[in-house]
Amino acid sequence: MAVGVIAEMGYLAMRTRDYDESLELATDVLGLRMTLNDDKRAYLSAADRHHELVYVKGEEDGIDHIGLVADSPEGLEIIRKRLEAAGFPILTRSPLEREIGEGFAVLGPEGYVYHVYVGMKDFRHGPASFGPDRYGHINIHPQNPGLMKDFLVEFFGFKVSDVIGQDFAYFLRCNPDHHGIALIKGRGSLHHHAWQTQSIADLGRLGDRLFAKGRRLIWGPVRHGAGHNIAAYYVEPNGTVVELYTDLEQIHDVERPPIEWDQDDRTWFNRWGVYNGEDFRLHGAFPIALN
Repeated sequence: MAVGVIAEMGYLAMRTRDYDESLELATDVLGLRMTLNDDKRAYLSAADRHHELVYVKGEEDGIDHIGLVADSPEGLEIIRKRLEAAGFPILTRSPLEREIGEGFAVLGPEGYVYHVYVGMKDFRHGPASFGPDRYGHINIHPQNPGLMKDFLVEFFGFKVSDVIGQDFAYFLRCNPDHHGIALIKGRGSLHHHAWQTQSIADLGRLGDRLFAKGRRLIWGPVRHGAGHNIAAYYVEPNGTVVELYTDLEQIHDVERPPIEWDQDDRTWFNRWGVYNGEDFRLHGAFPIALN
């Protein structure tokens, strides 16, 4: 059930200098399945669709674009017209990636490119021994979170689920998931992408797979107050953080008012401990202009 003209989070496309290691961690540690790899671009997913994550081989690490699924072809056109009328640059009127029916790309606040689309091809994976159920959300650290929040609400129809402090952080939803995009004031980077799993035990097994690769979790398992999810995190080669989570709050009342948190009440961030996450927030990757 969409709350606006965006039905769900689609995928994230990122550039990476260490293409092979990025793919190895995504498949062998996180448990995504590869649908296509042409040695320049790799498409991976957890759910039965062509892609939920795209790695682009590049000379610098960064965020290529963010994919959002419109609720219909009519909704796609509504969004494009809204953005054009407001003067936002439409970068392309055709899909940016393979196996997508219709789409366009727009340049939004702080240099982030949004690819809005409909009609991605299904891709049926065989049984897997481990891995998440699906792509869930992203967390961006914009310099001006209020401006980015207004953009997502006005043009894409996102709803605000939680507010932290005075223009410090916003959690935004496009469907019953508590958040598809979280915004926390920062340097302008995309901090993490997040994947839903069934059980807290899966978070422990993620830690075991990281250990086998000579890596470690950087935080978790932890219970967040905002969103209620239990999560664990690790850093991937391009500098972004990967989250595996379970038990995210579901909001079925479209008109539910936002929950407001005092910024000093750190339980919005960490219910189970006292860690305040200052070094955790230093990770991330910045948007790169499309060629």
